[in-house]
Amino acid sequence: MPLISFKFVALAFLLVSIFSCGTTPTHLIVSPQVYLAPSNLLANKVVDITVVDMRTSTHIIQILEKDEAAVILSAELRLEDTIQDLLVSHWQRQGLVFTNPTENNMVVTIEKAIISVEQESVTYTTQSEIIIKVTIDNDKQTLTSSFKKRAYSDGALQADIAVLEREFNQHLSALLKQILISKDIEKFL
Repeated sequence: MPLISFKFVALAFLLVSIFSCGTTPTHLIVSPQVYLAPSNLLANKVVDITVVDMRTSTHIIQILEKDEAAVILSAELRLEDTIQDLLVSHWQRQGLVFTNPTENNMVVTIEKAIISVEQESVTYTTQSEIIIKVTIDNDKQTLTSSFKKRAYSDGALQADIAVLEREFNQHLSALLKQILISKDIEKFL
């Protein structure tokens, strides 16, 4: 009798494991990683920063399949907060001071941040696009720089949410690194 109940428990555990793997997550973890050595490039420079999300919809992944409801996933935390935390952290390590009010006002605008998946019966294609605009105004002049990252991919069977999440984080990391090492921004500040 104990052997039968052990088999039943093991089978139940296996079934729960299989079905839990098949569920779609409700949110993405957006966690860009940028590695830059600390420096004093921006020492004694002061700026006020605001990050604004101008997208009409805040989801990051949309999976479209014919005759099915779209699967839409947003970031677990607000994208603008994640971006601002990363930029401030890295710029502070370069000596930049953040205060309000100041003569240098920086607005970082998220214009686009999406991975769109076209799911077919046995294949899928993805189109990824992130566009971030940085505007710095110091009452005398204004600098506006746009940073873009686009990518396309395709694959067999179903699109994997974990892979899409990783790709989005990689693309966002690369884009934020471009902003952080921008010579135009460094010179303007």
